[in-house]
Amino acid sequence: MLDGNTIDEVDVAGGRRRALRWGLGLLCLLLLAVAAAAGWGWMHYQRFADAPAASAGTADSVRIERGDGFATVLARLREAGIDAGHDLEWRLLARQMDAAGRLKVGEYALAPELTPRELLQRMRDGRVLQYRVTLVEGWNFRQLRAALAAAQPLRHETGDMDDAALMAALGHPGQHPEGRFLPETYLYQRGDSDLDILRRAHAAMEQALAQAWESRAPDVPLKSAEEALVLASIVEKETGQAQERPQIAGVFSRRLQKGMLLQTDPTVIYGMGSAYAGNIRKRDLTTDTPYNTYTRPGLPPTPIAMPGRAALQAAVDPAPGDALYFVSRNDGSHVFSATYAEHNAAVDCYQRRRCPPGKADNGAPSPGKADNRAPSPGKADNKAPSPGKAGNDTGAAAPESAGPAPKADAGKRDAPASTESP
Repeated sequence: MLDGNTIDEVDVAGGRRRALRWGLGLLCLLLLAVAAAAGWGWMHYQRFADAPAASAGTADSVRIERGDGFATVLARLREAGIDAGHDLEWRLLARQMDAAGRLKVGEYALAPELTPRELLQRMRDGRVLQYRVTLVEGWNFRQLRAALAAAQPLRHETGDMDDAALMAALGHPGQHPEGRFLPETYLYQRGDSDLDILRRAHAAMEQALAQAWESRAPDVPLKSAEEALVLASIVEKETGQAQERPQIAGVFSRRLQKGMLLQTDPTVIYGMGSAYAGNIRKRDLTTDTPYNTYTRPGLPPTPIAMPGRAALQAAVDPAPGDALYFVSRNDGSHVFSATYAEHNAAVDCYQRRRCPPGKADNGAPSPGKADNRAPSPGKADNKAPSPGKAGNDTGAAAPESAGPAPKADAGKRDAPASTESP
């Protein structure tokens, strides 16, 4: 039989068990609620991380400046139209991606379809927005400077510098700037300057020239890489179709070997400077300048334009042959001749339109083979010659009035190398 004390002890123990069961039940419910909330939060976080970061349009880009903290970056994103997620979600995602404190300075492209994960990854990896500027084969230094001055958002530091000051700023005081920059497409980012582009283009040309000179043909009539650069610039200006560069270089190389005047119009035009108005006249060919290859033997003192890699290679490894002259077919291509008599016949055919029956059809490419490459701006003055040029290229300068004039001493060997269309 149980006494009173025993009954009291049983009641206490039973109460404790019931309380424990209630407590465990409440704890389970609480844990379930926490788990459900965590699951919902995780799903929401995942949707945030991999869903579009903006519900509407955004700015084109956002910039991270030096010294910006994550809160500042996030504020810039909000201002730019990035409205997805809570700031805490962005901080959690940045920590998860190891991006917090590692965002790179620069400008980054924005678009509504970008996700927060993609955006932070770009900023962490420094995949900044890049712009491009193209330096065209055959441009002169004036055209190069104009192209850089028009490039945006490039910083312009050279606007008040003359050419000499600019070269000094690049670390090459006293060097003539013409032809010293490799024509290519250069990528840059916001904050870069025109001096940055010029440094890269100058270094690229030095490297390309050194590589070309190292691979030069053993019999090339050039004494130095500098002469190769000058000849390459002439080849670049005379070329209308890319595949003809080695042939054109071959003509000039053989004329140098034989001691013939080069007599190439682009050098005369360059020496005329701003006086060139689209026409070459007799007085221009007889007016001596350091660049007039009708009055001075050998190469001009500096390049006359920016040659590309192909022109550099052609200058140091010209095509073999016996041609000393070439005349334009008026489609960018040329007819090459070994003798002046052959050259005169080609001039009659292609420039004076006095071809023997069937000659033009046999010698000229069909219309479908015409060069469809758009000429560069730097080559426009050379490859679209003025009316006065035809007479010059047949062996004599045009008279002071427009129109071609044949040369009386057609038997001379120092006739012009090239003939362009009127």
